[in-house]
Amino acid sequence: MEAAMGLMRRIPPKQTETALSALLTLLPHHSSDLLSQVDQPLQVLCDVDQGKEFILCEYNRDADSYRSPWSNKYHPPLEDGTLPSLELRKLEVEANDIFAIYRDQYYEGGISSVYMWEDDNEGFVACFLIKKDGSKTGHGRRGYLQEGGWDAIHVIEVGPEEEGVAHYRLTSTVMLSLTTDNESSGTFSLSGSIRRQMDMSLSVAEGHLCNMGRMIEEMESKLRNSLDQVYFGKTKEMVCTLRPPAEVVMRLPDS
Repeated sequence: MEAAMGLMRRIPPKQTETALSALLTLLPHHSSDLLSQVDQPLQVLCDVDQGKEFILCEYNRDADSYRSPWSNKYHPPLEDGTLPSLELRKLEVEANDIFAIYRDQYYEGGISSVYMWEDDNEGFVACFLIKKDGSKTGHGRRGYLQEGGWDAIHVIEVGPEEEGVAHYRLTSTVMLSLTTDNESSGTFSLSGSIRRQMDMSLSVAEGHLCNMGRMIEEMESKLRNSLDQVYFGKTKEMVCTLRPPAEVVMRLPDS
């Protein structure tokens, strides 16, 4: 299992589904652990009743059906599917509305979904998901990429409230993939994933959504900076070393 997880951490996100399928065939007795621990590129389904798309993941799946955050119904229909309590469902609806605004402001489009469920420690868990298609045919496109995708998964474990304070543990994963194909850059492909964790104890005076929102905003800023330094920064350094830009070559003294 340790070797399998090590392999999956090194697999490009675009190949995750194929690699995971092969591992499930080789290690059927570890299937539940692999499915729960390996983050896959997010998939989307349409809630016909509400006319809205929602994101599929392990956190809204029951058997082979997925619960929509808009209608609270499973697709395909499932009679005894797990549902959040009425109080948590109310918070989930509010979170989806607020997170949709956050998505539009920061991502200029895309799809978002929020799911919540009770845990065994008298608290609850919330999962915030964003999927942005950055390709030429994607929603909110700018036309720079031939193909491109940003999948963000934020899972927050919220502990029980004690004296007006609750403990929050945020685990965030971002999967990025992009491909360009034009005259200036040629064909170029880059993909990778990054995961980080944050723990905070905060007052609940302003509500859980305010606290979770601030944590996600701070974490996404850190993840974007890390991706910029690790993936784009290192790639630019390597490319410029191997193929110096024309203006640099022109300034080099004659040997």
